[in-house]
Amino acid sequence: MANESESITPPNLYGTNPIRKPRQILPGGRTTLAVILLSTVVFVLVFSNYYPEQIQIVYGSAHTSHQTAITDHDDNGNCKLFNGTWIRDLRGPIYNNMTCPTLPDSKNCGKYGKQMDYVNWRWMPHGCDMGRFEPQLFLNIVQGKTLAFAGDSMGRNQMESLLCLLSQVEAPIKVHSDTEDKFITWHFRSHNFTLMALWTKFLVEESQREINGTLVQSHDMHLDKLDARLATNLHEINILVVSGSRWFFRKNYLYEEGKLIGCIYCSEDNITNFSVISVIQRAFRTALSNLDSPQEFRLQLTVVRTATTAHFENGDWDTGGTCNRTEPVGEGTAMTGTGELEIRNVQVEEANRAQKDNNHKRGMNIEILDITKAMSMRPDGHPGLHWDNQWMKGYSDCSHWCLPGPIDTWNELLLAVLTKYRKNLEKQ
Repeated sequence: MANESESITPPNLYGTNPIRKPRQILPGGRTTLAVILLSTVVFVLVFSNYYPEQIQIVYGSAHTSHQTAITDHDDNGNCKLFNGTWIRDLRGPIYNNMTCPTLPDSKNCGKYGKQMDYVNWRWMPHGCDMGRFEPQLFLNIVQGKTLAFAGDSMGRNQMESLLCLLSQVEAPIKVHSDTEDKFITWHFRSHNFTLMALWTKFLVEESQREINGTLVQSHDMHLDKLDARLATNLHEINILVVSGSRWFFRKNYLYEEGKLIGCIYCSEDNITNFSVISVIQRAFRTALSNLDSPQEFRLQLTVVRTATTAHFENGDWDTGGTCNRTEPVGEGTAMTGTGELEIRNVQVEEANRAQKDNNHKRGMNIEILDITKAMSMRPDGHPGLHWDNQWMKGYSDCSHWCLPGPIDTWNELLLAVLTKYRKNLEKQ
């Protein structure tokens, strides 16, 4: 899958004979031109039969590195960035598995046989158009900054996408990694930009339970304490993207002020059972309220990335579930369960609450990266069986996202958010 070809310098039409005859431009003159025009019309008619909803013409000014990532607002000046549709874009992504040196095998779907048509779609918001991701513009905005993704493996998936996108301009250097690649730091030396992944299951403090010396899939969660590793790194971070929801769906015990107050999925006597949604809301409230407390923090912008859908069909990950679809689904048939929508709603609610509180304190800015709806339409973008699953032979991954793939749109949207705050980010 090749990148866009290099632009060809146009001929000089301002010499001695700027007006040229058709035969000078095309061999065959008007006849050849007529054939080309007729072929174009036939192509559009055939294309529209296969993709009747995708023939859309968007008029707008050219996107350059001096513009924002959002152009072409509607008549009311409104751009519904997170509401839109997926349309055909045969230009393909700006990178591939040959040009991204950091692409992990677990997301390298093309290498493991997945048909690559899923990369030929782009997100079209209602009321505006997004330009293609511009790695140089992104690096210009974050020059001298540190950006961190705090979350679980989905947050790391977004960081892996951003690494591939930015590596088309500058190759990053890995400066730190733990043995499990849960805490990773990359540096773009030419732009003095640091990119981090900070592993956290819940955003709040937790410890995994043990039974007879063996770790089990249950945790003690302290809903009133920020995750310690996240808190330790806050003094280095200028831009923070927080997310999380997957690890809440298991038996977890809940604490406040050191006292057990309840649990999720435990059904034990004398212990209050909390809903997953209510616990996610409390965890995000604690995290967001603690991010802007100490005065020495450099944090200027926090972005809340909403929940994303897993697209298992005919079972779950451990019961034979698969994700074999080959193209996006329409908005009316978007594959989002009630749970994801409820999670998204409480995440947005807590982000709005925190922003309102910070406005009173003139604290950091908080923005929402609301990708839930867009990604609910992309069941075709997961690895499925096409990944390096030597430890889980026969299991489909219908949670994470292929690279390149639809997840790159998250970083296109992130660029739009950063562009909005560019002047504020440059002040510090």
